[in-house]
Amino acid sequence: MKQNMGAVDKVIRLVVVAIIAALYFTGQITGTAAIILGIIAVAFLVTSLIGWCPTYVPFGISTKKADKTLR
Repeated sequence: MKQNMGAVDKVIRLVVVAIIAALYFTGQITGTAAIILGIIAVAFLVTSLIGWCPTYVPFGISTKKADKTLR
């Protein structure tokens, strides 16, 4: 499992997770919307922590910058 998420991608996902959590805990979202957004938040949190997004794989997407090696 090769990482395919860059730092900016991870930060954006974590900000979305924080927004969803704030909306949930302040009672702004409830019911089905809360469940769906909660699942999305958990997925974003996990993918941010491991640096790999499975939905990027079929499309060949990678937001991670290529490693530069010194020669």
